[in-house]
Amino acid sequence: MSTELMIAILASTAAAATPLVYAALGELVTERAGVLNLGLEGMMLVGAIVGFAGAVTTGNLMLGFIAGITGGMAMALIFAVLTISLQTNQVATGLALTLFGLGLSAFIGRAYIGVSLDGLKPLAIPLVSDIPLLGPLLATFDLLIYGSFVLLAAVYWFLTRTRPGLMLRAVGEAPAAAHAIGRSVLGVRYLAVLFGGAMSGLGGAYLALAITPMWVEGMTAGRGWIALALVVFATWKPMRVLLGAYLFGGVTILQFHSQALGIKVPAEFLSMLPYLATIICWC
Repeated sequence: MSTELMIAILASTAAAATPLVYAALGELVTERAGVLNLGLEGMMLVGAIVGFAGAVTTGNLMLGFIAGITGGMAMALIFAVLTISLQTNQVATGLALTLFGLGLSAFIGRAYIGVSLDGLKPLAIPLVSDIPLLGPLLATFDLLIYGSFVLLAAVYWFLTRTRPGLMLRAVGEAPAAAHAIGRSVLGVRYLAVLFGGAMSGLGGAYLALAITPMWVEGMTAGRGWIALALVVFATWKPMRVLLGAYLFGGVTILQFHSQALGIKVPAEFLSMLPYLATIICWC
């Protein structure tokens, strides 16, 4: 295998893994607070179309990402009101949120079918390309890929080294005890759900503004469910999320590079590998 092909595969894997890292870390924080949100797929789709629409309208990719975050948070707020305030069933509400996101994104996206824009470019960091071995690979990374590593470190530090993070975990593990010492269980859970929605929206926006970059109906293609499986795969530990995301990303990219690598496997089998791995993780 040539060096150029190896760099292309690794760069594509990083790009494919990045939306999973964002969505999975957001869901990890949500579940640490004692809330299960199965609506990641819907939130990612809404984040994708709102982010794409925002970028096309304003001509600014960063505003598009902010719009995607806002769209994901709006969907999460609906979920939070229903499940936390009105005490509806979390599983049923999450599934309904996914279906709602599928329909809403398709409706909004009708005006943007066939529209394309210049996607997110690699982030030029001085001297990075001169690093032996890693330099050419790091030179292909964009701002959001680097941001996923920063977010991973921040979530790990928050959950394990800060009082608010420990309180969030206490709310998830022993809500009655947290309430007894005067902490707002509902408030903590609202913030956790909104954070999860923001990260799912950002992951969806990355799909539409960096990987594609254009709007395609249903473009998440099950990535929300894969992100949910990642949280289980990682046993609710932030550092393992990155490993799982890059594993799933690598499996996804394998189907595109299999012929170049001389792998004689039916394309249909390679296409189903990411979802087969998801089922295994759930089991």
